[in-house]
Amino acid sequence: MLAFNEPVYTEKGIGYITEAILQNRRLNGDGPFTEKCTSWFVQKLGVKVLLTTSCTHALEMAALLTDIKQGDEVIMPSYTFVSTADAFVLRGAKIKFVDIRKDTMNIDETLIENAITERTKAIVPVHYAGVGCEMDTILEIAKRRQLFVIEDAAQGMMASYKGKYLGTIGDFGTYSFHETKNYTMGEGGLILINNEGYIHRGEIIREKGTNRSQFFRGEVDKYSWVDVGSSYLPSEMNAAYLLPQLEIAEEINQRRLKLWELYYNGLKELEESGKIELPYIPKECQHNAHMFYIKTKNLDERTRLIYYLNQNNINAVFHYVPLHTSNAGEKYGEFIGEDRNTTRESERLMRLPLFYALKNDEAEYVVEKIRDFYK
Repeated sequence: MLAFNEPVYTEKGIGYITEAILQNRRLNGDGPFTEKCTSWFVQKLGVKVLLTTSCTHALEMAALLTDIKQGDEVIMPSYTFVSTADAFVLRGAKIKFVDIRKDTMNIDETLIENAITERTKAIVPVHYAGVGCEMDTILEIAKRRQLFVIEDAAQGMMASYKGKYLGTIGDFGTYSFHETKNYTMGEGGLILINNEGYIHRGEIIREKGTNRSQFFRGEVDKYSWVDVGSSYLPSEMNAAYLLPQLEIAEEINQRRLKLWELYYNGLKELEESGKIELPYIPKECQHNAHMFYIKTKNLDERTRLIYYLNQNNINAVFHYVPLHTSNAGEKYGEFIGEDRNTTRESERLMRLPLFYALKNDEAEYVVEKIRDFYK
C-alpha cells in the first residue's frame, strides 16, 4: 500500500538525538538543539520565535497573549483543524465561523466584517495547504476595527504572501511540526511573535508562568512565578530530530514542489475536460506544496474514487469535517451568514499521497489510476 504520508527521515537526525542523550546529556527543553532551531528560524523569518510542543500549544499561547476571556468572540473559518478553535474556546471565547472561498479553501475575507461585533477580539486566518489568505484585506479590517490577527500557518512553513512568510504578517503566527507536516519533530510547533511588546510575556507563559528565561540571561537574580502559563517547551530530542531538516529546508521544499507539479501536470487534462478541479494558487502567493488535492463532482464520486484507489494500493484521504457541523462546534460556535462553500467543497476534496521520500514513479502511478477511474 502506498502510504498517504511518511514523516521526513534523516540519518543526521538520529545522530543528533544520540548526541543530545550521550554527549550533551540534556533532554529537557531549551537546550543546545532548541537554541540552534530557534536561531535558524530567527534568521529565516526575521521575527521572534519560540519553539513549542505543538501548533495547538502555540495557538493557546497566542490566546493567552491576546488576553482572550469569557465572552470574547474570535472569527475563523469552519474548515480547519479543531485546534484552531479549541485554543480560544479554552479561554472562554465564542467562535464565529465564516464561509470559505471556493478557489483557495481559505476564509472568505469579504465576509469577515459582517461577523464582527462589539465582543470580537481577534481574526484567525488559516492558510490552507500553505496558500496564503488575502492578508491585505484582513489586516485592513483588523486595523480599522482594532482586532488582533493570529495566523494559523500550521501548514505554511516556507510559503509566502506578497513576499512575506506566512506567520510573519499578523500580530502572531503559528507553525506545526506534526509528523504530517513538511518538516517534523513528531509533535511540535512554533509561535511567531511579530509585535515586540509581547515577547517578554511570551517567554513567561511558555515557561509555566515564571521568568526563568530572564534569570538564565542574567536579567533577574532569581526566577519565580509571575504570571499564568504552562509547560510549552519541547524536549531536546524533538528539536534534535527537526534541526537537520532545517539544514536542508530548501531541498525538502523543492522536492515537494516538483512532486506537486508532477501531479498537477498529470491531472490537468482531467480538469480541462471538466471531470475534476485542481488547486488554485493566487499570483501573490508562493505555496510550499504541503498537500495536493483534487475536487470531485460530489461526495458520492469522492467516496467511490477513494475506494478505487485503495483497491489499487493507494491511500488517498479526505480532510476536515467542518467544525460548525460538529457537536462541539454547535456548542461553542456559530456560523455567520450562509454556508455556500464550506460543506459542499469539503465533501468534494480528496488529498493525494505527498511526502519528501515519495518517488516520481509512485506519484505517476497515482495519476495513472485516477485517469483510469475517470475512463
